[in-house]
Amino acid sequence: MRLFLISSASLLLSACVTVKPYGPMPSDYRKMAQSDYVATGWAEKSLPEISEGLAAKRVTSQALTQTYLRRISNIDQDGPTLRSVLALNPDALAQAKASDARRAAGQSLGPMDGIPVLLKDNIETLDPVATTAGAYALAGNVTGRDSPLVAGLRAQGAVILGKTNLSQWANFRSNESVSGWTALGGQVRNPHMLDRSPCGSSSGSGVAAAASLAAGTVGTETNGSIICPSNVNGIVGFKPTVGLVSQKHIVPISASQDTAGPMTKTVRGAALMLDAMDNQNVDYAAGLAANSLRGARVGVMRFAEGSNDDIKDRFNASLVAMAAAGAVLVEIEDFSPDVEAYGEKALDVLLYEFKAGINEYLAEAAPAVKTRSLQQLIAYNENEPREIAIFDQDLFEAAQEKGDLTEADYLAARTDIQRATGSSGIDRLMKENQLDILVSPSGPVSSRVDPINGDVWPSWAGAGYLAAVAGYPHITVPMGDIHGVPIGFSIMAGKGQDAEVLSYGYAFEQVAGKRVAPKYLRDAGDRPELAVAMRINQASLR
Repeated sequence: MRLFLISSASLLLSACVTVKPYGPMPSDYRKMAQSDYVATGWAEKSLPEISEGLAAKRVTSQALTQTYLRRISNIDQDGPTLRSVLALNPDALAQAKASDARRAAGQSLGPMDGIPVLLKDNIETLDPVATTAGAYALAGNVTGRDSPLVAGLRAQGAVILGKTNLSQWANFRSNESVSGWTALGGQVRNPHMLDRSPCGSSSGSGVAAAASLAAGTVGTETNGSIICPSNVNGIVGFKPTVGLVSQKHIVPISASQDTAGPMTKTVRGAALMLDAMDNQNVDYAAGLAANSLRGARVGVMRFAEGSNDDIKDRFNASLVAMAAAGAVLVEIEDFSPDVEAYGEKALDVLLYEFKAGINEYLAEAAPAVKTRSLQQLIAYNENEPREIAIFDQDLFEAAQEKGDLTEADYLAARTDIQRATGSSGIDRLMKENQLDILVSPSGPVSSRVDPINGDVWPSWAGAGYLAAVAGYPHITVPMGDIHGVPIGFSIMAGKGQDAEVLSYGYAFEQVAGKRVAPKYLRDAGDRPELAVAMRINQASLR
């Protein structure tokens, strides 16, 4: 299963501003990084802190929005050129002004009122900004309609700051893809170490949240695309139960696995965003309990801890802290899906569902979009050199060969993989061991960006595929770093246990969470202990 996840990168992670071309960093970058790019003041604060500041009138939404716009200009479009923001909303400052007016009149819409957020660029908004999935074929896709999750955020007064870059088509175009690259936006850079992968299709959302370019961001996940970028960028990412957050008006991959979710600096921030985004009457933020680990039975998925000793050390230290907080740890050594050719079937389900979903989406796209089917999209890319400059579209082509969603092969494969990860997976592990949650590392240490070979990852850690394919909730919370590269701690549970997973994540965050702020290092040579060990002359690199 791990080999399948690594070889199929697309399953791991499954009115615009002008984007500057990818280029080298300035020669004095190292000096500039520490003095100019690390977030300070209100930009450095978490979403709940900002919400409290707005409520107490210690800061205005207009001031916040202008602060984030300056940071986007200084470090996303210039300086280290993170390229995490694909487009800005020209109406953002007007929305911020309206929020300030509401507060002055005593008519605040709630804790999200005036909070600037960024949305992954596969999520539609009614703002004059295209929804492109990072592709030239959708460059004119200005639909003038909100996805329900955006409507929820807007109803609570959130400021829609713009759209984030991503892995093109949510990392479902090619098995040779490069995480964080789109034809429209170029390569997203990890703010902790700029030559490292930002991971997953929600790469821009992860980077923007970590680099303090918005108070919170929204990502989407099919298999790992919220969890992995949150893991490697050192933030909290929450993947809800599939169906909790409506997927309407979001460029699709899989009807059975797709979900949007919040990506923030803290668990409480994620809960506040989810309160606005979901279609249920649940107050997730109010349900957070710092003592929820007391007496909780925690299944430790040793089969998913990977082979990296540094990850194991951080993971075990986190478990010790959980036990000190009253958790009962239950070791689980073995698990494997009880379906023959599981990986092949999992990919087949995505191929079938992508073909059906993208054909439906393209048929209803904005009038400016000329590609109205997957077949036309494939033909368009074949004649657009900028699209295929780095990798091909073998997943598109494989999906086009599939039939419709009534085919017996599709129906059987979907049933098999959902059983393997759901009733015979997470549900069985929890029932047999009388567990409240399952935990593991969230993923491996981020690898380098490699446009020649595509994504090349080390031995995988984590069991996110279980929650992804089953459609169950999953949160990752930072648990420190390895030589400056962040890693996360994963918590998952059964279908519909979103509030519980958030609360356990919050409790973990209080006792063992370790979020590391980005330092914008150029590469591992910027770490003194590594430079000395590798005999790197840092002066010669400046």
